Amino acid sequence: MSRAKQCAAERLAPAMVALVAGSLIAGCGTPGAPLPPSLNLPDRITDLAALRTGNHVALTWTMPRRNTDKLLLKANIAVHICRAEAPAQCVTATDLSLAPGTAGAYTDNLTGALAAGPPRPLRYFVELRNSRGRSAGPSNAAVVLAGQAPPPVTGIAAEIRKAGIVLRWNPEDSRETIRLQRTLLSPPPAKAHSGPLAPPPEQVQQILLVPSDPGIALDKDIRFGQAYQYRAQRVARMEDQGRTIELASEYSAPVRIDALDVFPPAVPTGLAAVATLATAATPASIDLSWQPVVDPDLAGYFVYRREQETPWQRISGEQPVTAPAFHDPQVVPGHTYIYGVSAVDQRGNESMRSADASETVPNP
Repeated sequence: MSRAKQCAAERLAPAMVALVAGSLIAGCGTPGAPLPPSLNLPDRITDLAALRTGNHVALTWTMPRRNTDKLLLKANIAVHICRAEAPAQCVTATDLSLAPGTAGAYTDNLTGALAAGPPRPLRYFVELRNSRGRSAGPSNAAVVLAGQAPPPVTGIAAEIRKAGIVLRWNPEDSRETIRLQRTLLSPPPAKAHSGPLAPPPEQVQQILLVPSDPGIALDKDIRFGQAYQYRAQRVARMEDQGRTIELASEYSAPVRIDALDVFPPAVPTGLAAVATLATAATPASIDLSWQPVVDPDLAGYFVYRREQETPWQRISGEQPVTAPAFHDPQVVPGHTYIYGVSAVDQRGNESMRSADASETVPNP
C-alpha cells in the first residue's frame, strides 16, 4: 500500500468506529446496561402495635408480600424482635420465621426489672431479614410501659337498678381509673327490628371507661332483658412524646348478671277529680286528670275507685289508659268517690297508686 493510501485509511478508521458505535446505540431491541441483582430485602413493617396487660405484651403486625424491589416474596422471612428502654439499646426478645403476607403476632412475657419499678416507656421493634441477614430497617416503634403493673381488681360484683347496672369492687386508690370489658351473653334476636325508630344492634363486646367513685360505677348503657358479663382492670397512664400510654392490670374474674326489668314506673302525681252535674242531655260524671309519667317504657295507667268502706276496684279496664286523663260516667248523685291512679310499663310492672283524690257528685 502506498503511503498516500495508508494515510487515507488511518483518517477513515476513527469515523467508521464512531459510525458503528452510533448504530449500536440507536439500534432497535438492543439491551441496555444490565440491572444490578435484587437484594431481596423484605419491605419494612409500618403497622406494629403493642398492648401490655399485666406482665404480658401482645405484639401484632402485618408481614409484607413484596420486597423493596416490588417483587413477590416466596420463602419464609426471618423476623427479629427487640425491645429498648433507652435509644440504641435494643435487646433481643425473640426470633421467628413467618410466611409473607400473614398476620404476625408475638407475646413477650416481662420478668425481672422490666416488670418492676415505676412506669417508664419500653419500645418494641420488628426487623425483617433476608437470607444474608440484611434488612430494609426496623419497623415503627410500638410503645408500652415497663414497670410494676397495677394490682388486679378483686371483689367485683354487679347489681341491677332501674338506672342501669351497678358494679362494685375493692378499691385501691381514690384516683384509680377502671376499665370495664362488657360482653353481651344473650343470643341475638332471630329477626332484628327494622325501621327508622328501631334501636341499633348491640355490640357483643365493648370496652368502657365508666365514670366512677372509688369502688363503684354505673353502666347506664344497658338493655333490659339481656344478660351481660363484666371484667375489670386498673389502668395507669403516662405521657410520652405527646401521647398517652397505658399500663393495665390483668382482668378480674368475670361476673355475670341478667338485666331483668322488675322496676315499675314512677308513681303518678297531681291527681285531681272534678264532678259534672247531671243534665237532661247527659248523666252525672267525674273527670280525672294527673301529671304524665315520663318513663321511656311507659305503657299507660290504671284507674282505681272506691267508696268510703268498699275495697279498691280497677275501673279502667284490662288495657292501660294511654292519656293522663279518665272520664268516669258510672257515678250516682249524692255519692262520694275516692280515686287512685297507677302507672304500668310495657313489661307489666305496675307502680304504687297515687295519692287519693275524692269528689262528691252533686244532687240534681
